[in-house]
Amino acid sequence: MYSYRTKAMTPLNLDISWKNPLSAELQKPYFIDLMKVVDDLYEQNPDSVFPSHQNLFKAFEECSFDNVKVVILGQDPYHRTDSKGAPQATGLAFAVPCDQKLPPSLKNIFKEISSDLCIDTSDNTKNQTNGDLTRWAKQGVLLLNSTLAVEHAKPGSHYGYGWETFTDSVIKVLSDQRENLVFMLWGNYAREKSQLIDKTKHLVLESSHPSPFSAHNKIDGFIGCKHFSKANDYLVQHGKRIIDWR
Repeated sequence: MYSYRTKAMTPLNLDISWKNPLSAELQKPYFIDLMKVVDDLYEQNPDSVFPSHQNLFKAFEECSFDNVKVVILGQDPYHRTDSKGAPQATGLAFAVPCDQKLPPSLKNIFKEISSDLCIDTSDNTKNQTNGDLTRWAKQGVLLLNSTLAVEHAKPGSHYGYGWETFTDSVIKVLSDQRENLVFMLWGNYAREKSQLIDKTKHLVLESSHPSPFSAHNKIDGFIGCKHFSKANDYLVQHGKRIIDWR
């Protein structure tokens, strides 16, 4: 594990393989200023900023730079809590803790996986689907939100803080320094990031967002996009182990 510290922040725990690709970015003035703002928010209202401070960079802890095979891009973390007051956000895009009810978008993601790959995505031991996607991250799926934090009940509250500059640089570094990755861009916001990706080196899969408001679009709808089988087919073609999407 790579623990990085600036003058303004508590340590960021990243897998060691991110050290060289991101060290310059973490030292830029905008990032130091961003961390000052974020650290102040966590200090002032630690229970009102999601995910928890320790999970802020969880996507980079669970998926090493060298192991990335697939990048799934979200917008910002879930901004609500469950019925018991526990945050939904885990630090991994689209994921929720294993004991929580699935949000609508994640339900549609599992629905598409089940249809696309003809597999049962349910956790039979609990008779429900497990929304903790750490199992994907450890296989090489970078579950990256464009903004890594959000305030309670305030969607988009961290837009413009500098997060997008940081996560855009992550996408660009992966595009430049790695080969044969799969980028899944769901929804107009994510699809705008395609300009950062070298399509001669990587596979870019685009569709509408898995939200119920857009998942069933007749043109480029998420339901029926078959991104998960397409990703695995591409990985096999380039000599990589497939992702077990269950």
